Amino acid sequence: MTTTLDAIHPVAYDGDAVILLDQRLLPGREEYLRCHTAADVAAGIRDMVVRGAPAIGITAAYGIALAAHRAPDAAAGFATAVEDAARIIGASRPTAVNLHWAIARMMGRFHAMAGAGADAIRAAFDAEARDIHDEDVAMNRAIGRHGAALIPDGATVLTHCNAGALATGGYGTALGVIRGAREAGKSVRIIACETRPYLQGARLTAWELVRDGFDVTLITDNAAGALMAKGLVTCCVVGADRITANGDTANKIGTYTHAVLATRHAIPFYVAAPSSTLDPTLPDGSFIPIEERSADEVLYLQGHRVAAEGVKVINPSFDVTPWSLITAIITERGVHRPGPLGYGFTRQP
Repeated sequence: MTTTLDAIHPVAYDGDAVILLDQRLLPGREEYLRCHTAADVAAGIRDMVVRGAPAIGITAAYGIALAAHRAPDAAAGFATAVEDAARIIGASRPTAVNLHWAIARMMGRFHAMAGAGADAIRAAFDAEARDIHDEDVAMNRAIGRHGAALIPDGATVLTHCNAGALATGGYGTALGVIRGAREAGKSVRIIACETRPYLQGARLTAWELVRDGFDVTLITDNAAGALMAKGLVTCCVVGADRITANGDTANKIGTYTHAVLATRHAIPFYVAAPSSTLDPTLPDGSFIPIEERSADEVLYLQGHRVAAEGVKVINPSFDVTPWSLITAIITERGVHRPGPLGYGFTRQP
């Protein structure tokens, strides 16, 4: 079987363009969008052509590398073009910290090469961006190995939004744990929440998992509590867009609700994310900027209005799950739990 991991590359770069799988069109069509400028890359991130915190970070890194290839050779013009690209791409979405992490890493490489020629910096940017991409895949696979130990054989795992190959450089974080469990020889069933209003669970997670031969069941977001009450959920595994110093976690809107329900029913609730998603500069989740998206995402479904004219809309893209509701956080470094005093992570026994 040809799997999603073999055939689907959400982000690629060929030196002339950043190439994005247009995830707005899935599962109906697989089309790729070529971004030729930093503004194109920023639009691809902002308009959710590409989404998922790790994939956004990779895209940003490639976008800066691309801008360097478009920049003039003269030192002043080159620096201006690179700095403008970092600013434009950095302003595309506020919540996913991987975006700013990747830009800071690329710009750190730039400043470390002060005085070098344009061609040398271009080559260094290309290498750094590809390293970020390759490292993400390696981190995801490590997350999968660590997380697999937490998934019982025969488990039914509930996940929310899409934290799979489509949201990362490949393999996935939350879905990486599920893939890791299967690679460890365990039988795993998945319940995918549809993830209103953008339907990442229905359109993307279900598509990935069916394509990879998993036993996956799609539910409406508001059915999760009923299934937990019936004993049909073994554990929950979700991704993250930002994790603060105390372990509070921002993820797709609805994650907090599932965490509350899981706690009520004594179901383990796991967060899977690479270390690039950790933000030690923020002490807790109250400091995380939460993106508010267009009202049209709620008012319309596939181009058809589903709400009354004149109604108001609140459409936050993310919510924050406090560390007290999280059983463990799985990174490439191992399985962790936020420390009881809120000053960082301690390894879970």
